[in-house]
Amino acid sequence: MKQCQQFYINGVWVDPIAPNPLEVINPATETAVATISLGSEYDVDAAVAAARAAFGDYALSSREERIALLERVLAVYQERIGEMAEVICSEMGAPMKLATKAQAASGLGHIATALEVLKTYAFEEDIGGTRIIREPVGVCGLITPWNWPVNQIACKVAPALATGCSMVLKPSEVAPLSAYLFAEILDQAQVPAGVFNLVNGDGPTVGNALSHHPDIDMMSFTGSTRAGIQVARAAADTVKRVAQELGGKSANILLDDVDLEKAVTGGVLSCFSNSGQSCNAPTRMLVPAPLHERAVEIARAAAEKVVPGDPHDPATSMGPVASEAQFKKIQGLLHRALDEGCELVTGGPGRPAGLEKGYFVKPTVFANISGDKTIAQEEVFGPVLAIMPYDSVDEAVQIANNTPYGLSGYVSSGDLQQARKVAARLRTGMVHLNGAAADFNAPFGGYKQSGNGREWGAYGFEDFLETKAVMGYNG
Repeated sequence: MKQCQQFYINGVWVDPIAPNPLEVINPATETAVATISLGSEYDVDAAVAAARAAFGDYALSSREERIALLERVLAVYQERIGEMAEVICSEMGAPMKLATKAQAASGLGHIATALEVLKTYAFEEDIGGTRIIREPVGVCGLITPWNWPVNQIACKVAPALATGCSMVLKPSEVAPLSAYLFAEILDQAQVPAGVFNLVNGDGPTVGNALSHHPDIDMMSFTGSTRAGIQVARAAADTVKRVAQELGGKSANILLDDVDLEKAVTGGVLSCFSNSGQSCNAPTRMLVPAPLHERAVEIARAAAEKVVPGDPHDPATSMGPVASEAQFKKIQGLLHRALDEGCELVTGGPGRPAGLEKGYFVKPTVFANISGDKTIAQEEVFGPVLAIMPYDSVDEAVQIANNTPYGLSGYVSSGDLQQARKVAARLRTGMVHLNGAAADFNAPFGGYKQSGNGREWGAYGFEDFLETKAVMGYNG
């Protein structure tokens, strides 16, 4: 079993002040694959002190120095991307194809994107006689989740490095091994001591200590809305900046002129990707009422072709969910849906046939769902799709917007102009038209209880920068 009980503080691996071992469980086998140590507020103090000491010099580093640093990080990451995929597969159960082509690759994508943005980013501009200067915000606390572990680490760390910030990272204790490897990559790339620090731990201890800490200038958090609220409350006492990427309940609106076979099949597979553990997953499929019955049959066929199983088996298209706690949460929501009279098309409670071990969830589709059902309102974070009929486009938009969330949305139509019109009415931070893929240069974030601030690309720099106006600069 791999031992990963040290923390990375001030450029060296150090023992925790008070060891508190925790086993990391492979969700496909329910066996321990590594041991980490949960940190304490004293470990946080040490990491924050290192980041604070490093900030002054690093904030004054030149664009060219940061470009060279990110180029080194990119090169080392490329060398070790196979390791990263394997680690992600073992810690949170992503099938190797997904772990390689999406999970590990996304980390590489964010580093490369930040590097390109940095080359031309306007840190200074003149407005009349005033110079506007964008400076690093300071010491940043970064809290990342288990569902897309290195994606969320890279889309915070890369812009923080690019803008001249120092930082302390607390990854999820459920999937911490990719963060450990990421720290090794940064160390190998010779990130200056203290600029990047890693402390493992849970939210109530390490996460809370970071959020409260008077020497942390900014918190960047990705996770549940419930936990995001706790981070914001803890940060309020010191009036630090808080950027949050939280939950979602994204609607996938199919208009009446759509290629139904293609759109429904694509929507099902997108919903079930990463075992449904994506905050922007299209978990509510809105279909014109006359097409509902046909859409249900297409969805059934698509769902029943999904192959849950061993993440290392090339035939597997869906792995387990990441933890026992997540498995139990999903099972509870499935039972609640049945208790509320929801129409089950395929799947449902229990493990898939032949999988007696591991946190595997049946690919599940419910049909004819109304907006008041729990399954239509709560974020399940599992491979569970709710198909909802609508009578008019106005009603579809109303259903789509009728949740506390506003992270993403999806619209499919044979008429791109019509799809654009519907997209304009959705209260979400992102909309995908006709199955368009994510874009590393586009802002990622949401409205309402899906958070505030934006990540990815040039937009991801803004949360890590303060704006200073120097009047009379130009005489």
